[in-house]
Formats: sequence, structure tokens, C-alpha cells
Amino acid sequence: MTGTEADFKTVTDLVIGLIAGVDDGQLAAPTPCEHYTVGHLLDHMLGLALAFTAAARGEHGPHNDAPPAAPSPTPPHDWRPLLEARFQVLADAWTAPEAWEGDATAGGVTFPAAIMGLVALNEVAVHGWDLATATGQPYELDPATVDLLTAFVGQDADDQSAREGIYAPPVEPSSDATAQDRLIALTGRDPRWSA
Repeated sequence: MTGTEADFKTVTDLVIGLIAGVDDGQLAAPTPCEHYTVGHLLDHMLGLALAFTAAARGEHGPHNDAPPAAPSPTPPHDWRPLLEARFQVLADAWTAPEAWEGDATAGGVTFPAAIMGLVALNEVAVHGWDLATATGQPYELDPATVDLLTAFVGQDADDQSAREGIYAPPVEPSSDATAQDRLIALTGRDPRWSA
């Protein structure tokens, strides 16, 4: 499977489906994403949606030409409709074939667009898992996305210097780990994490 066949909408719809299950009382709760509360995570997701949408469109500006600001522990009061709308726009942007051509910039970094699209998909998919796990909700990525992202994330699994600042060292999954658990472990998260 190539990046241009990535199914963004299935992943963004899965994450959008978590929104109603997040209670405001959980915003200060921890997440599997070290140093992030649920509030930090939601604010980060709002920002990454803007950055990767701009990247898909080949745009330059404040959302994607500089490293992202540290997320706030308190997302905007209207984060629910805002996150849903931004993720819908993000999925639409990466549906365009031209989004995967040339170069794309996000977070102040420029990659070939075919790579940036996979970075974006991985960010949405894995942070979706973070949110679901932190708020006690079920979360199951489709097998094709798990396979695509496992190949993408796993290519540098033995070279921590290449992963520095992106992922913690991979976690050893249990012998009965699912394919999704193995993907999560590759990103340096413990698939068995619990709040």
C-alpha cells in the first residue's frame, strides 16, 4: 500500500467518534503521551489538524512554517465542534491526489509530500489511541491503516537517533499483542497503559 491509498477519512471519523465520550472533568487526566493531559492532547490535535491541512494544500504560514507551540492544558471551550470540523477538512485535504506530490511543510520541517502525508496520518491515528485510552473508550484502527503505519513507523525502529524527538524507544509488546498493539509499541507507548 502506498501513502496515496491511505484512508484518512476512516481514521479521522474514528477519532471524531471519541469526542462525545470525553467529559470536561477528564481534561486534567493523564494520557499515554508523556507530559500531556487530555487537555494538552486535545489542544495539540487542534493544532496538528491546521498544520497538516496546510501541508496537504502546499500552503505556507503560521500554522506550519514554524515548530508548534507548546499545547495548552485548557483547550478552547468549543473544542468539540472545532476538532470535528478541522479533522473533516484535514481528511478532505489529503484526499486530493496532488496533496501527495512534491514537498510539504509542517512544524517547520519540509518532507516529500508522500512522507508528510504518512506523518499526518500517524499523528491522527496514534493520538486518537492516546485519547481513547486516556478516556476509557474503545478504539480499533482498520487493518490496512495499521499495516501501513507499522511499516512506516517501524522503518527506524532500530535507530533511536533517527527517532529522537519523535518517539520514545519502542516498547516490547506482549506475546499475544494485536497488530494495533504492536504499532502502538513501535511509537514508544505501552499498549497496556491504563489511567
